[in-house]
Amino acid sequence: MIYAPLISHSEGISGVALSPYAMGCTAPRISYIPIEPPSMSLRETLQHRRAIRYYDPEKPLDSARVEECLRQATLAPTSSNMQLYRCYHITDPTIITALTPACLGQSTISTAKEVVVFAITPSRWRERVDYLFPRIVEDIHKHQPEEKWAKYEALQREYMTKVVPFLYSRGCKVWGWARHLVMNAIALFRPMMRRGTESDMKTVLHKSCALVAQTFMLAMSEAGYDTCPVEGFDVRRVRKALGLPSSVEPSLIVSCGIRDEKRPLGDRIRVPFESVYERIGK
Repeated sequence: MIYAPLISHSEGISGVALSPYAMGCTAPRISYIPIEPPSMSLRETLQHRRAIRYYDPEKPLDSARVEECLRQATLAPTSSNMQLYRCYHITDPTIITALTPACLGQSTISTAKEVVVFAITPSRWRERVDYLFPRIVEDIHKHQPEEKWAKYEALQREYMTKVVPFLYSRGCKVWGWARHLVMNAIALFRPMMRRGTESDMKTVLHKSCALVAQTFMLAMSEAGYDTCPVEGFDVRRVRKALGLPSSVEPSLIVSCGIRDEKRPLGDRIRVPFESVYERIGK
């Protein structure tokens, strides 16, 4: 992000916005406003994204732009398109201060201008079915030939009213283990998902939520902003700081700001590509 100085003066300068903090002062006050950055290529965006531990205290964020990056993040894929997550966009400095101890006092939180808590919401699956199914039917009518409507609607109704409840319903972990046993029994005769406990299904939701968070971080980089994903936090204290119910489980916290250029980043240290890559096939 490119920043241009914005001069605010107590006496007022034609064409220049006044800072509320400068009112009553005789000396000009300099703040910074973001200028739309040139569009980055995907490679440039990936190179720009770094896990930033210290943010510049003098450079603010445009909360509306951060929100727009979160809107873009909703385009990320999720399992069965259930979208069982919620993004808590924190712009209040006092809440960020309260959140810092729950994040083990990490500087990437304490120096952040804004924070986004990505959480999974397993209990909302019925709500999602009620919202998604009629829109799926509408989409079928919009994009598929009429002679296939009945077939595709039947397939979606079967999935949304039988498969989804089977996979996402919960019941004191007992139902999860029963589901797990059923799935593994079926797998004796044909290919089948074998992980069906409530913990297994939570893992599915966390993976989907991570895709949303990564998409958000790339969108922020494309906008010229910086982020850092944080996994080291106390779940219960994060819930308490944000007033979240027990049905909401924080998955990943992403701090946001503009990197402090006075602090060196260092190189990206990665293991050899060959140690993480294997081609199967010609």
